Amino acid sequence: MEQEIKEVLLENSQELFGTEVNEKLIQFQKTRKDIEGDLTLVIFPFVKALRCSPLEAGEKIGTFLKDKIDFIADFSVVSGFLNFVIGDNYWLARLESIDSDKRYGYAPENSKPTLMVEYSSPNTNKPLHLGHLRNNFLGYSVAEILKANGHKMVKTQIINDRGIHICKSMLAWEKFSPENENGEKETPENTGIKGDKLVGKYYVAFDKHFNAEAKTIIDAWENGLTDGFPEEVIAEFERLSQSKIDKDEKAVAGIDAKIKDLAKNQTSLLSEAKEMLVKWEARDPQVFLLWTTMNGWVYDGFDITYKQMGVDFDTLYYESNTFLLGKDLIIEGLKNDVFFKKEDGSVWIDLTDEGLDEKLVLRSDGTAVYMTQDIGTAVDRYKDYQDLEGIIYTVGNEQDYHFKVLFLILKRLGYSWAENCHHLSYGMVDLPTGKMKSREGTVVDADDLMADVVDKAKQMTQERGHIDGMSDVEKSELYNLIGMGGLKYYLMKVDPKKRMMFNPEESVELNGNTAPFIQYTHARIKSLLRKADDVNSFSSVAINSEEKEIIKLLNEFPTIVKEAGNNHSPALIANYTYDLVKLYNQFYQTYFILKEENQEIKEMRLILSRNVAKVIQLGMRLLGIDVPERM
Repeated sequence: MEQEIKEVLLENSQELFGTEVNEKLIQFQKTRKDIEGDLTLVIFPFVKALRCSPLEAGEKIGTFLKDKIDFIADFSVVSGFLNFVIGDNYWLARLESIDSDKRYGYAPENSKPTLMVEYSSPNTNKPLHLGHLRNNFLGYSVAEILKANGHKMVKTQIINDRGIHICKSMLAWEKFSPENENGEKETPENTGIKGDKLVGKYYVAFDKHFNAEAKTIIDAWENGLTDGFPEEVIAEFERLSQSKIDKDEKAVAGIDAKIKDLAKNQTSLLSEAKEMLVKWEARDPQVFLLWTTMNGWVYDGFDITYKQMGVDFDTLYYESNTFLLGKDLIIEGLKNDVFFKKEDGSVWIDLTDEGLDEKLVLRSDGTAVYMTQDIGTAVDRYKDYQDLEGIIYTVGNEQDYHFKVLFLILKRLGYSWAENCHHLSYGMVDLPTGKMKSREGTVVDADDLMADVVDKAKQMTQERGHIDGMSDVEKSELYNLIGMGGLKYYLMKVDPKKRMMFNPEESVELNGNTAPFIQYTHARIKSLLRKADDVNSFSSVAINSEEKEIIKLLNEFPTIVKEAGNNHSPALIANYTYDLVKLYNQFYQTYFILKEENQEIKEMRLILSRNVAKVIQLGMRLLGIDVPERM
C-alpha cells in the first residue's frame, strides 16, 4: 500500500509538484485513532514545492492520488497530514493474500547473508540459573527472528570450560568431597545429583572455605600476627585500617571489602587454585583428567536443561581450545605493536586514545584471560564459516565494556569484519530478594524454576477443568507447553535492554499480557474452526470496523518481523501478538461467527479467524513458544 502510493508520487512528481521529489520526502505514519483513516501521509515536505498552505497541498495530493489509485476510497486533511481511507476490497484482497501464504511474514529461506548468534555460553563450574534463562530465550529467539528475515543462521555458544573459576570447583571437590563406604568421592552416579549441580555445590564450598580462611588471616593481622606475609601486603593492610578512622558506615564497609580482598589474595586456597590453573595449561595428566571428568558431569546436566528450555545449537566452541589461538594472536600482535608488555611480563593493549583504558590480555604467568579466548573464538568462527557476515553476542549489559574492547582489539588486529560484530546487551533479571550470587549459592536454579512454572501451569489448567478426554501424556505435554510458554514470554516481552523483575506467578496467569492468554486464544480459534468443519472462500462482502482493524494488524506482521530483526528484539513480536489477540478477542466477544446467517460473512470471519491463529502460531514460534490445539 505505502509502496504503491510512493511509486505513483515519484512517477508523477513533475505533473503534481512541477519538479522531481526525493523519495525520502515521502513519509507515512499510522493515522491517529481520533481521525478516520487507515494511513497518513505527511504533507509538510511538499508545501514548498506546491507553494501553498499545508491544507491546500493535502487536498491537491489527495485528489490526485484518489483519481490514480483504486483502493483509496476517501481522504481528509488535518493540520498538514493527509489521511487516506482505504476501501474494503483492498483489505479483503489482503486477507486472501495472507491466507494463501503459509509462511506469511517470513522472507524466503537463506535469501540473506549468514549470521551467527551466540547465547548461553555458561561456565562449567555451576548449573544454569534464571539469568541464563533470559539469555538463552533471547538468543534463540533472535536467531529465529533473523532466520525469518531470510538470514542463514548459525546458533552457537562458547563454553567457558577453563580458568580459575573452574579450578576452584575442581580443587574444592578434591579437598572437601566426602568418601562413601567404597572409598569413592561424590559423583553424579553414586549420589544421584545432576552433574552440573554437583559441580556447582563445590564451587559454593570453595567460596565458603575461601571466605573463612580470609577471615582467619584478617583476625591474625588485627592481632598483630603478620609473620610470613609480604611486607607490602601488611603495609597496605595497616594503611587501609588507619583510613577507617572518622569514616561513615558506608565508607568503612568499602574499606573492609578492600581488606577482605587483600586477605583473599594471601589464602592458601587461592594459591592452590592458581597453581592448578598453571598445571592445567601445561596439560598436567592428573589435573587434566579431573577437569575432563568434572566437565563431563556438567555437560550431561546442561543437556537435560537445554532440552527442557527448548533451545539448541548448531555448533559449539570451547574456551579450552580457542584460548590457545588467542594467545598466538596476542604474541603476533606484540610483534606488530598492537600490544605491549609490562615489566612483570603481562601483556596489555592501550585504548586510551579511544576514551577507554589499558586492558590486560595475558597475565604475567602467561595464562589467558577472558579477552584472550574471545579474540581467539571470534577469529576461529570466521575461519570455520567463510560466508559469515556478522556475529551477535547475547551477553548481559554488565559486559558492555568488555565487548567494546573486544571489537576494538579485533579491528586493530586487522579484521575488517569486526565492524559487523554486535553486542546484544540485555538487562539483568532481578528477584524480590535482590541480586543473585552464584558463589554464595543464592541463585534461582533454572531446572527448579522451570519445574515450578510447569507445576503452576498444571494447577491453573486443572482448576479450569477443560482437559476432559485427554490422556495423561497429553495433559503432561499441555502443562509443559503452558508453563514453559509462560516463562519464555514473561522474560521476552520486556525490551531486552531493560532490567526486569521476575515474578513466576504472573508468568502463567491466563489474563493479561501473558503467553497462556495468547495460547488460550489460539486454542479457542482452533476449536471454532473444528466446529465449522469446512471453511470456504467468499465473495466480496462489507466488513465492519472491527474486522478491518484485525486485517490491518495482520497486514503489519511482516513489518514487525523485519523491525524485530533489525532491533534484535523479541519484545516487538511478543507485544504485537498480544495486541492482535486482544483485538481478536474483542471481536469474538461481540460477533457470532458460526451463527452468522449471511454465509459470505460467515466464511470471511472464519478465514479471518484462521489467519489470526496462523499469525499467532508464526509469531510465537519466533519466541520459541508452542501453541496448543486445545486448552
